[in-house]
Amino acid sequence: MINGIVNVLKATGMSSHDVIGCMRRIYGMKKVGHAGTLDPLAAGVLPVYLGQATRLIEYGDSSVKTYHAEFRLGLATDTEDCTGHVVSTVPVPDLTFDAVQQALTSFCGTIEQLPSRYSAININGVKAYKLARQNADFTLPGRQVTIHHARLLRYEQGCGTIAVTCSQGTYIRSLIRDLGEALGTCACMTYLVRTQAGLFDIDQAATLEELEQQPAAYILPADAAIQDMPRATCSDAQCSALLQGRAVPYAGKGRRHHDVLRIYTRQGMLAGIARFDEEHHVLRPHKMFAQVL
Repeated sequence: MINGIVNVLKATGMSSHDVIGCMRRIYGMKKVGHAGTLDPLAAGVLPVYLGQATRLIEYGDSSVKTYHAEFRLGLATDTEDCTGHVVSTVPVPDLTFDAVQQALTSFCGTIEQLPSRYSAININGVKAYKLARQNADFTLPGRQVTIHHARLLRYEQGCGTIAVTCSQGTYIRSLIRDLGEALGTCACMTYLVRTQAGLFDIDQAATLEELEQQPAAYILPADAAIQDMPRATCSDAQCSALLQGRAVPYAGKGRRHHDVLRIYTRQGMLAGIARFDEEHHVLRPHKMFAQVL
């Protein structure tokens, strides 16, 4: 079985689920998953996990992502992007590039954001966008997100492009909606590209067409997405014990109680993920692989 990660360049018009279907066909396997969903309107980096690497998705879905997004002022839709129905048109003030940049900068830092009603957030087990399409009456709670950097790349006659580096869970179309309000008008997103997701960059991403031609050439090691996680090297006996669900002594130090560490064999193979119990100075198995990767 193939165990690894592929940095896929998702095309506009495809859902993330569509990409998984293609990847299952290309690699001839069912155990395939992705980190960080992209809407059909969006293109860009979509890390796809194969085989046992799927067990690492929760750790590989980085909390920091970078997007380039295009927007249009004076137009609001129910979905907050250009795929929705127009709900409002508002005159656009005479704005300079610097004025738009200043308004955009005001969102940097940790802010409270109200997600789009057409998001994939679960409401009592049902996706919000499904409820919205049914005209259901519901309210999404606000959430704290962090905008690390926000830069205006282009602005002309009510249309522009921004580059945003933000925390996981940030909705760029909601940020654009709020930007429009801050500028005294309304706004909707017209295009979105994810240029980076953690350690995965768009410059190294492969299209589905490229993967069709050379499927093996783009497979990265299973630990490619968790290089920022602290690592520990264990003996064969320790790895065997962890695989059997038993804790093993560990003299190392963690950054906090119950640190998560990636575990390697003496030969440098990934054996799994364990938690460091600082109080008892042991490693406790969390996600171990029967077949080292």
